[in-house]
Amino acid sequence: MPGAWAWRSMELCDLGRVVRLADALFPDHPEDAPRFAERQARGGDLCLVLADEADALGGYAVAYPWPLDLVPPLNQPVAVLRDPGTAIYLHDLGVRPDLSGAGHARAGLALLVERARDAGHTAIALVAVNGSAAFWQARGFAVRPTSEAAAAKVASYGPDARYMVLPL
Repeated sequence: MPGAWAWRSMELCDLGRVVRLADALFPDHPEDAPRFAERQARGGDLCLVLADEADALGGYAVAYPWPLDLVPPLNQPVAVLRDPGTAIYLHDLGVRPDLSGAGHARAGLALLVERARDAGHTAIALVAVNGSAAFWQARGFAVRPTSEAAAAKVASYGPDARYMVLPL
């Protein structure tokens, strides 16, 4: 019987389950396991999993330092940058459908915001997909205009994709 769910830092041993959950939650945005490993290594404690006492996986968040207004490509290596700036990019935040509506996504985002602030980051950026822009707006994110190059990358995420930013 699963117990209480709580967010914790993602560990390397979680990646296989995270990739399987991501494939189930975001089938239109598939990403290979090496991409998740790369982003988790870059993000450290900004990458989270939602787990119960038996370590069942209920959700995950992948975030890492990344320059504001620069949109990372889907399922491709991210460049090594000399100066990633003071923002972080929230690549994914997903919760299993059977756990949705219980506040887990809000709690995961709150922990991510706390950790980002503690590390001195000044903003969180993301690309909202699958009609989720209203969810992110309700949490303080705002659609942000992008350059032509960034707009092309945002469009690769789907027709309803929106680049959004939350100042910290």
